[in-house]
Amino acid sequence: MSQLRTADTRTDTLAGAASERIELLQGAIERVIRGKPEAVRLAIVTLLAGGHLLVEDVPGVGKTTLAHALARALDCSFQRIQFTSDLLPSDVIGLSIYNQNASLFEWKPGPIFANVVLADEINRTTPKTQSALLEAMAEGQVTVEGITHALPGPFIVLATQNPIEHHGTYPLPESQLDRFMLRLRIGYPGPADEKQILRDREHAEPLDDVQAVMSAAEVLELQQAVSEVSVDDAIVDYLMRIVTATRSSEMLDLGVSPRGTLSLFRAAQALALTEDRTYCIPDDIKRLVIPVFAHRLTVSSRYSSSMRRSEEAEAVLQEIMKTISVPL
Repeated sequence: MSQLRTADTRTDTLAGAASERIELLQGAIERVIRGKPEAVRLAIVTLLAGGHLLVEDVPGVGKTTLAHALARALDCSFQRIQFTSDLLPSDVIGLSIYNQNASLFEWKPGPIFANVVLADEINRTTPKTQSALLEAMAEGQVTVEGITHALPGPFIVLATQNPIEHHGTYPLPESQLDRFMLRLRIGYPGPADEKQILRDREHAEPLDDVQAVMSAAEVLELQQAVSEVSVDDAIVDYLMRIVTATRSSEMLDLGVSPRGTLSLFRAAQALALTEDRTYCIPDDIKRLVIPVFAHRLTVSSRYSSSMRRSEEAEAVLQEIMKTISVPL
């Protein structure tokens, strides 16, 4: 029993120390992203869970700013890729260039080789270039000419896209969407928060004042701590009932994949850690279901409406959640 108590004390101490570092990170980002604590928290959850984040919203609400703020608050390498229709896969992952003096090919890594990668307006590039991200996002590596190159750790892709603009865009295929652990919207700020945004930028740019509060090593340590958060069988069963319902629903042509199931499981662990807990609760699952699952679902054409695809999927998922009993 004494060994169990010692282990529990060590776990609680680890969670407490993690919570302090996470609050520092959240505070640094919120000095730039005003009035959106949930969006900031979900971005941090994605980072700590080892996933990738898709920020989908109308222009001008802070999608790119969120990525920049997170990158600056981390003492990690950062690269921004502006996706355009003429971007090539080699512009993302790199290529081998022949060195005439040395009579050999030299590997020149692309901007994907960074801890934090901002894929800005990802749906403006062709499917061929979008697919260059698949291996990197799924396996943390890229393979060029039969040679595999490992990406640095931690590694997170923060992608942005505009949901209402169709001219010159290429919708992300299901295989690409499934690589994103979470999709979130920032939304318009409230009047008081927008006034504060104006005041913040009256004489300077708040991003310039963001200081790094967490190192790459600390991120990796917290990612390991996430994997140690306990998840009761009742909560796993609750998660599986939701997943099964999406796969059997007549309203959906495509349900949640096993990758999606694992994403929600890991994100729930990360959310628990950010709230200073060493265990998950049902509310973690309920809070994360839409940001983790909605972008993975395809609504049947028989039930399509005037809503955008993402809104349709969210509506179906909300109906499914009403039919699933929550563990006590």
